[in-house]
Parts: sequence; C-alpha cells; structure tokens
Amino acid sequence: MQIMKYSQNVQNLVLLVIVSILVVSCNSDGPEIEQPEKIYYDLAQKRMDNKNFIGAIESLEAIESKYPFGRYAEQAQVELIYAYFMNGQNLGAHAAAEKFIRLYPRHPNIDYAYFMKGLSSYTRDKDLINRYTNTDISNRDITGAMESFTELTEFLTRFPESQYAPYAKQRNIYLRNMIARNELAAADFYQSIDAHVAAIGRAKYVIENIPNSSENFRALKILEKSYKALGYEDLREDILKIIKLNYSENNTTESESSNWSWNFLKNSQPKNNSN
Repeated sequence: MQIMKYSQNVQNLVLLVIVSILVVSCNSDGPEIEQPEKIYYDLAQKRMDNKNFIGAIESLEAIESKYPFGRYAEQAQVELIYAYFMNGQNLGAHAAAEKFIRLYPRHPNIDYAYFMKGLSSYTRDKDLINRYTNTDISNRDITGAMESFTELTEFLTRFPESQYAPYAKQRNIYLRNMIARNELAAADFYQSIDAHVAAIGRAKYVIENIPNSSENFRALKILEKSYKALGYEDLREDILKIIKLNYSENNTTESESSNWSWNFLKNSQPKNNSN
C-alpha cells in the first residue's frame, strides 16, 4: 500500500509540473520566433507608411542584427537614417549616416547618406516653438549649425547633381544667414558696452567670410557706428561710400531668399535598391 501511495504521489507531482508549464506557456508570448528577412523589411515599410517610426526602427534594426549580409541589409541601414531622423533621434540619424558612408562608400544612395548627415547635425529649428513663433535662434549656441553648414557644403561639393542638392542649397542659405546674425548679435552686445574693436572684428568677419548673407548691410552699419565712436573718420567715410554704392534708401536690407521647408522630408525616403 505504501508503494502504491508513493507512486500516486509521484504521478500527482509530475502532473502538477506539467500543468504549471502549460499555464506559464499560455500566459506568455513564448520564445521569439525569428522571421524571414523580407517580412521584417515589409513590416518596416508598412510602419513607416503609418508614421510609426519607433516600430520601423525596431524592424530595421532586427534586419541589421539578424541578417547583416542579407538581401535587405544595406537598404535597411540607409532607411534607418530616415527613420531615426523622423523620430527625432538626430544623434542616431547622424551616427547611422556616418556608419553607412563608412561601410558602403559606393552605394547608389551614398548621396542621401551625406545629405542626411549634414541635415541631422542641426535641427533645432524643426521644433514647433521655433517653427510657429517668431523665436530668434540666431543668438543661441550655433555650433551645430556651423557643423551642418560644413557637412552640407561637403555634400554639395561631392554630389552637385544629386536630387537632394536643391534642398541642401536652400538649407545652407538659411544656416549661413543664421550664422551671420549670430556674429552680429555679439557685435551689438560689444557696441552696447563700448567694446568697439571687438564689434568691428565680428562685423568684418561677416563681410569677409559670409559675403552673401542677408546681414551685409547690418554689418556695414555696425562698422560705420564703431568707426565713428573710435574717431576713425577715414574708415567711416569708406564704409558710407560702400553703403551708398550698394544700397539705396529704399533697399537697405537683403531678403533671406530661402524657401527652406521641412515638408520635403515627407517624400524624401531613400531610393529602394534592394529589389
């Protein structure tokens, strides 16, 4: 009887373990099932179409990690740049662009990688506050703007015929004018504390190094005012002659002449070369 009772207890224990395993299995998602590469890629496209960039990043990163040498590996990496950028992960977009340039220097979408690298360096004005208000960001830290200007200039040098070149040119006009305004904001401050030599230095930098900006007239007026304050009448007269020669009374400012818009990004996904 004891043997039969012991055997029954063992059977009950085994049954309990089996039931417990089944319950846990039913209440969990189970082990991750690795999906074919194309399923990941198609899912990423569907998620991007639905503006679900977090989900798209997840699918594209899965391709990168699970199929690093697969058919969609290169395309997934270039589309990661776009997905990161659209999700507001600008550092991620910049890093992904640099990685793509390093790994695939001869890829058909290499111009896109260079373009997005420059674009993602400075996107502070993409914020809603700055897009829909009159917030002037030229007097803030513009290190990123200068880096973006340099990188987009490199892009235009390498790929002057790229389909993205017109957007890069417009963006660089915007950035160039912002950098000039930043320099002159500092010049205005120096004039306010009678540090006219420093103000002259800032204004001359704009004229000599950013000659096509919208701020040339303003820079000349700063020079004229500071030369007058310092008693440099000959130099002041030269500046007045330049102003008279180049600017009429009714045209003392230059337009920013930039039609830059973030809207183009809606249709700026990289070309698909994996098919």
